[in-house]
Amino acid sequence: RKNTKRVPSFRKLLRTSKIKLDNKLKNKQYKQQSAAKKYRKEQKKLREAVRDAISRKPFPLEECKKKQVAEKWEEEEEEEALPLDMMDEDDLKLMKDLAQKASFLTRDLSSNEPVHIRKRKHEGVIDKYEKVPRRMQTEPEKELIHLLPIKDKGGIIPQTMEKPVTSDAQDDEEDTEEMEEAEDFNEEPVPVVTPEEMAAQRRQKLQERKMHIAALASGILSEPDNNIKKLKELRAMLMEQDPNVAVVVRKLVMVSLMEIFKDIVPSYKIRPLTEAEKATKVKKETQKLREFEEGLVSQYKFYLENLEQTIKDWKQRKVKKSNVISLKAYKGLAEVAVKCLCELLVALPHFNFHNNIIVLIVPLMNDASKMISQLCIEAVKKLFKQDKLGYASLGVVKVISGLVKGRNYNVRPEVLKVFLHLRIKEVELQKDSEDIAPKKKFMTYKEKRKNLSRMQRKWRKAEEKLERELLEAEASESKEKKLKLHTETLNIVFVTYFRILKKAQQSPLLPAVLEGLAKFAHLINVEFFDDLLIVLHSLITSGGLSYRESLHCVLSAFHILSGQGDVLNIDPMKFYTHLYKTLFSLHAGGTNDDIGIVLQCLDVMFARRRKQVSQQRALAFLKRLSTLALHVLPNSSVGILATNRVFMQTFPKMDLLLDNDSQGSGVYLPELDEPEHCNAQNTALWELHLLQRHYHPTVQKFAAHLIVGAPTEGSGALSLDLSQRPAAELFEAYSIRGMTFNPPVASVTPRRKDTFSKADSFIDEELNKQLQQHISETVVHKCLDFAKHLKESSL
Repeated sequence: RKNTKRVPSFRKLLRTSKIKLDNKLKNKQYKQQSAAKKYRKEQKKLREAVRDAISRKPFPLEECKKKQVAEKWEEEEEEEALPLDMMDEDDLKLMKDLAQKASFLTRDLSSNEPVHIRKRKHEGVIDKYEKVPRRMQTEPEKELIHLLPIKDKGGIIPQTMEKPVTSDAQDDEEDTEEMEEAEDFNEEPVPVVTPEEMAAQRRQKLQERKMHIAALASGILSEPDNNIKKLKELRAMLMEQDPNVAVVVRKLVMVSLMEIFKDIVPSYKIRPLTEAEKATKVKKETQKLREFEEGLVSQYKFYLENLEQTIKDWKQRKVKKSNVISLKAYKGLAEVAVKCLCELLVALPHFNFHNNIIVLIVPLMNDASKMISQLCIEAVKKLFKQDKLGYASLGVVKVISGLVKGRNYNVRPEVLKVFLHLRIKEVELQKDSEDIAPKKKFMTYKEKRKNLSRMQRKWRKAEEKLERELLEAEASESKEKKLKLHTETLNIVFVTYFRILKKAQQSPLLPAVLEGLAKFAHLINVEFFDDLLIVLHSLITSGGLSYRESLHCVLSAFHILSGQGDVLNIDPMKFYTHLYKTLFSLHAGGTNDDIGIVLQCLDVMFARRRKQVSQQRALAFLKRLSTLALHVLPNSSVGILATNRVFMQTFPKMDLLLDNDSQGSGVYLPELDEPEHCNAQNTALWELHLLQRHYHPTVQKFAAHLIVGAPTEGSGALSLDLSQRPAAELFEAYSIRGMTFNPPVASVTPRRKDTFSKADSFIDEELNKQLQQHISETVVHKCLDFAKHLKESSL
């Protein structure tokens, strides 16, 4: 009968309840246990039958037992002996037949039980063991092979067979012969390979692998649609097993596959086909394209998995047993894998598995290896700079925020400094006039019939069709969508910043947070301004910040107030006072780089808030900055003097400091930390006279320009190259980080010394003779006796 029961489908299994599946599993396990139990019982019965057959086998009695039985029979015969002459022939024959049977000899004749009764059930274990005849182990026991038993009316008859010994002996002989041959083979001398020959063999193998990789790569690039299988063959070379060339080959294959994917990957994301799409019939070209896309995605996925596994093995310091690469070589492989992932992150932000690459790269930004960390950070910076839509930036920012929170803010500051490269600064919160203007709507059919003639309707239809095609061909993201993505990204950035300000104020991430707030402060919601300014001021007054961090706090506060904060009634005098008080902390040493931040602060505090700054405050800062320019490096002096030029051109009556006469009452108090009350109007900019004699030519030009009142035209005006550049740009342009003088010092040609000959040195001939005689005389060194000389001179 044919089994019509079908295997249940996956959908049917999904509909089956959990209780029913558990019951099925229990029934299956019970059946397996019952079958195993039944099998064990049958095996036990078979072993018992074999033991019974062996115990029933008649063995010859021992000599001592024969003697005892013979003596016993002789005694019995003597006691109850009947003469043989009195017995019948039939009885005598019966007695002889019974004597030949072992059962007759071992049976207790006094009992009335029949011969075939089974006494084994009533016998004890010891009696049964004692009745088994003993044999000497003179010969090795023969192994028995249990065959299938035979069943008849009497029961089960076991069948056994002796294991043949000749075949084992032959196998042993063959094994010994093979071992001897192997020993003889091992004893043969192995050819010795010199290091030069090994290097030549390695070069040859490496050249062969390179040619094979090049052939596969060129074949794939020439026809990607037809040679997608070669991609699998090339990817299989990532498992190179030859220990001489394994590391180099794997690195080459990683880089080759990375370049191939960058070239053949399409400019769109490949989505998986639905069941309905797979069932429909399509053209050959479409089917071929689908197969290519499916193969490309699968091979790209496997390639990324190989790179991920390589990095994980290196991070876990784990080497597989079957691997031929040492643990030290894994570091080089991991570095190449990270480079490939970074290239794919930047080159293919639109393709599949980009989020997976982000999840791999972002934790490596905080890696202990500085090289790998720097590679990942630079890749993320490039991605931020070239990301115009904002999808990739949003994904990276989400993962970084989760990493910072998951590591309990124990990450490198460089990880957060990556946020500074976001392109969100290009987006303004206020909508443009193009977005506010109502969009152009096409006329309906009724409106056309009512307002237009037949010819006009025909022309309008053609125009609308053309406009629709142009809108589709433009394929640019709308500003609203971009603004939405940037807003979401910025919200995550600010959540990360505020979380650190609230919970980890002593963290080394604080400078990066303050720098980020200074950059994006103009995009913060107005509701947070008051609280944020209070937090920044409390950080400054706590005294736990470095000078650079306090400058970032000041810069962040004024960025907030210079944007939407103009509508708020907040007096930032405490930030002006803090900056004025700490200006003299700068010098020509390590703090020289902080002058760039100071110049940015001064630009935001005075140039953009000129209407909110008093004249006394501007004069005090102008005087203190001129003093600061004396003891900093030349590039810092140039930047400070350029800021002073902006002060003198922006605020009126700054030329008071160019006159020696004091204005008003009081004396200038340079040690006072309040710029409003230090009486700066009663001093003069005598520092400019010293700066006019500075060794740097650009500092000399700025000092001479400021002494005459910083005119915009005339003889005292600056050149366009200096006057149109901001102070921060001049600070960077004249930097001496590369240990080079900017502008370069002109080379001075050494003067030729006037030489003269000895013959023409004197005109007088007698003097020349005396000179020659003195030169030709040999000098005799004598001991100097000062006491003798003094006695002679006294006489």
